[in-house]
Formats: sequence, C-alpha cells, structure tokens
Amino acid sequence: MNHEEVERLIESELADAEVTVSQPRGVDDEDHLAATVVSPEFEGESLVAQHQLVYDALGEHMTTDIHALELKTYTPEEAANRA
Repeated sequence: MNHEEVERLIESELADAEVTVSQPRGVDDEDHLAATVVSPEFEGESLVAQHQLVYDALGEHMTTDIHALELKTYTPEEAANRA
C-alpha cells in the first residue's frame, strides 16, 4: 500500500483531515509507515482516542498491509501552535 493510498483512506474517514504519510527514518520496509494527521475531529479526544480514529479509518489494512504505523495526531489549533 503506497503513501498516497494511506493518506486518501484517512482523509476519506476523518472530516477536514490533513494527512502526511512517509517512511520512518532508518526504515527500508514499505509496510512500516509514519503518519501525521491534523483533524478537527480530534478536538476533546484523548491521544488514545485520536489514534483509534486513525486506526478505524485504516480498517483491515492495519493487519494486512501495514505492519507498523508511527502516528502523530493534532487538532488544527495544536498544529498551528507547532508552526
């Protein structure tokens, strides 16, 4: 599964999400990915709940196509404060 496909899956399930998917540093394996997701759906949610929303968006791909996912999630406000 390529990076663009993963981005599209997450964006299709999380309203107004901005998603960037890449290869983690030092990893040469296509089923190990790193994703940064910014979505207003994360407002008021715990970090665990935010990550669960992303895992739910990826569905069965988390067990069939993606071996590991390094995940960073932010609300739009948190993302703006990081800039």
